[in-house]
Order: sequence, then C-alpha cells, then structure tokens
Amino acid sequence: MKEFLKNKWFKFSLAAIIYLLMMIWIGNFWLVLGLPILFDVYISKKVHWAFWKKRGVKKQGFIVEWIDALIFAVVAATLIRMFFIEAYTIPTSSMEKSMLVGDYLFVSKMAYGPKVPNTPLSFPFAHHTMPGTKSTKSYSELIQWPYHRLAGFGDVERDDVVVFNFPAGDTIWVGNENPDYHSIIRGYGQQFKADDMSKGRLLQSDHAYQNMARKFMKQRYDIRSRPVDKRENYIKRCVGLPGDTLISKDGQLFVNGKAQAAIEDMQYKYIVKTNGTTINPRILDDLNIALADRGRRSASEYELPLSNAKAEELKKLNNVISVTRVLYPLGMYEEVFPFSRDYNWNRDNFGPLVLPKEGASVTLSKKTLPLYERAITAYEGNKLEVKEDGIYINGKLAETYTFKMNYYWMMGDNRHMSADSRYWGYVPEDHIVGKASFVWLSLDKDKSFLSKIRWNRIFKGIE
Repeated sequence: MKEFLKNKWFKFSLAAIIYLLMMIWIGNFWLVLGLPILFDVYISKKVHWAFWKKRGVKKQGFIVEWIDALIFAVVAATLIRMFFIEAYTIPTSSMEKSMLVGDYLFVSKMAYGPKVPNTPLSFPFAHHTMPGTKSTKSYSELIQWPYHRLAGFGDVERDDVVVFNFPAGDTIWVGNENPDYHSIIRGYGQQFKADDMSKGRLLQSDHAYQNMARKFMKQRYDIRSRPVDKRENYIKRCVGLPGDTLISKDGQLFVNGKAQAAIEDMQYKYIVKTNGTTINPRILDDLNIALADRGRRSASEYELPLSNAKAEELKKLNNVISVTRVLYPLGMYEEVFPFSRDYNWNRDNFGPLVLPKEGASVTLSKKTLPLYERAITAYEGNKLEVKEDGIYINGKLAETYTFKMNYYWMMGDNRHMSADSRYWGYVPEDHIVGKASFVWLSLDKDKSFLSKIRWNRIFKGIE
C-alpha cells in the first residue's frame, strides 16, 4: 500500500483530479493548459521547477528545506485566505454590542462563494498597502480580472453579519481616508456654494461645485483609486436584500412593511442625566462601554451608546435622574444618502427606498436620479449626463434603467455610531466578501495583561 501511494502515476492522477475539480469550480477552462505542467512535475520531469533545490539530490540542505516549507506555507495560506476563510478584526464600535472592538473573527468566503481576485498580482497577506509603509501599494493592476464569484453554500440572507469591500472606497485621499473621499467632496462643494452665496455670485449646480472640489483636491493632495478587492473591509448587518422596500420611522426599521426582527444588543445614543455626581466607572466597565465612547456634555450629563437593557440598568442607579434616547425627528435633514434636499432624510427617519435588483428597471428623473446615479455610473460602469432635455446614459436618452447587479443595504447594530449604507448607499454584490462566522479571540484595549482577554467571547458564534 505504501509503495502504491508513492507511485508517481498515483500522485499525478490525484493532483490532476483535484486540479480539474478546482478548474470546474472556478469556471475557467483555459486552466486546462496547466495539466502539462502537472504531468511534467510528476512524470516526465523535463523542467526543473523547484529551481532552489539541487536536482537529483535526495537529502537537501537545511536552508533548502526551510525555503521549501516557507513556499508551501505561503501558497497554502494564500489559497485558504483567498477561497475559504479569512481572519478579520473589529476596529470600531459600529457593531456593538453584537460585536466588540477588539474581536478577532473568521469570515467564511464559502458562505456566499469566494470572489476571484480582481487584482491577482499582490504581495502575500497584505490588503492594499505594503507592510511598514503608509502609502506604497501592495498590488499591481497590470493584470485585472472581471467580477466572478465561485459557487458557495448559499446567498446573503437578511440579518446576516457580512464583510464587504467599502463601496465609497473607490477613490481615496491617501493618509486621510476617514471620512471617505466622496463625503469630503460634498463638504468642499457646499463650502464653495456658500462662498458664492455670501458674495452674491451666480449660483451653479451641486454637480458643478463638486467638480470644483475634485479639481481642488487633485491639485493639493495625493488622490488615488482602488480596485474593488483592494478597498477597505467593512462589517455590518445586512438588513435589506435586492428588491426590498425599506423605511425607518424614529429608528425602527421596516422591511417590506414589517418591523425588523429585534436584535438583542442593538444600541442607540442616550443622554444620561445625573444629580451632579459622576457614574462609577466600574459600572460603565461592567456595561462594556469603552472609554472612547463615554461622552460628557456637562458635569451632570453623559452621552452614551446603550442597548435597551443597558439603559434600563442605568435608570436603576440612585444618582441617575433620566435616561433619554436621542432621536433625529422626521423632516430634519441630515447629510445621508441620497444627499439631496428633495429627500429630508436622517439616520432615524428615511425611506421608503426600494433596493435595486438584477433585471429590475426604474424610472429615471431628476428627482429619482440621486437614488440610482452612483449605482449606474460607479458600480455598473456607465457614462451618465444630465441635459436640459433629459438624462443620457452612454450617449442615449434614457427614461428607465435596468440594473445588472443585485444591491444590499447594510447597517451597524450601534445605530447612532455607525458609518453604514445610510451614509454611502447600496452595497453591490461584487463587493460582498463573506459571512462573519465566529470570534476566535477578543481583546479589550482598555484593559492590561491577561485582563485584556474577554474569555466569554472566545469561539463565540456570530448571530
């Protein structure tokens, strides 16, 4: 049996079967051209593929053995990370208390099917920047592959916790990536418009002011673009699927007319008033409120992110007078998607909004355009122009548009402290990375030594 397993024809057959199955899974039949290489590696051995080894020598040196092991480890880990599972860290409080800052988790790429990399030429284990540098790209765009997703276990489902590439991260101001570039452009555009208003100049369109802002930024700063797979990874809860109708009323989200299923640890911002004395820091520690989130309005007022249960606990304290949830009222305009005064939306009150779905068509007008413009241009690669006689897509007058992809709506469980779809819109299907599976380690940055480890969260599943 041992001799059979060592037989070169058996090794070649096994490798060829695995290779062919991978080829079918990937769906690229040009990979069949790699079979002659496998044949040569195992059978004919005409080419010395392992050039770092001495040919014909059975006992290799110590250094060669280490190189062998290193190459195998890098290749294996890269394939696992690319197609199966990847580690991820929670860097911000946007998903608290479902997940905490300092949670280390595994993301399953098989859940929805792994994406074939858009930029396959990349430094191992680096995302978009070379380790030890602040701006050196870790990838080359010499080879760029179109979006293609391999078969997985299923589709994105409502309330899944999803990791995805940041949609607004297609353009960046190097070294200043928060807030995102598009938010900065809108901000500068408003400043230029306000300046014209104050000086009595003829006002231009918002698009014109934003174009001025882009030129202003490009002349002064390092502005770059990133391919989809090299944009920042974000993690949020998928609350809306393609074709869903969403509306939020006083912070309560409704999907297709039904209230969103309760999420136990969902948080909102609360104003906590005391009798003038401070709340014991140990109590705030027990509530898992990070030091960075303990806002103070005055000596007697705190601004804290709390779940309903935590808010009730604070109400029981002798020195607490009131605990009031912050509410952004209906009709109050906030700079949220779709960034138009025609929609007086804010983080607590927005919609109705119908999510784009592959094959679905929408009517285009100057009022509806803010809802769909970025999907039509940035995500689906069309040229769009607004003229006096209508909207033109790729040079043709268009009254409707049919979407090529599915789109999702992502929101953080920390509803008042989350940069999510409310602030940059839909997440296209080609940006979906995978499903958060479980926490394998959790560290509290406000603690020290072994007390940093949140033992109760290790190997905890994510719901």
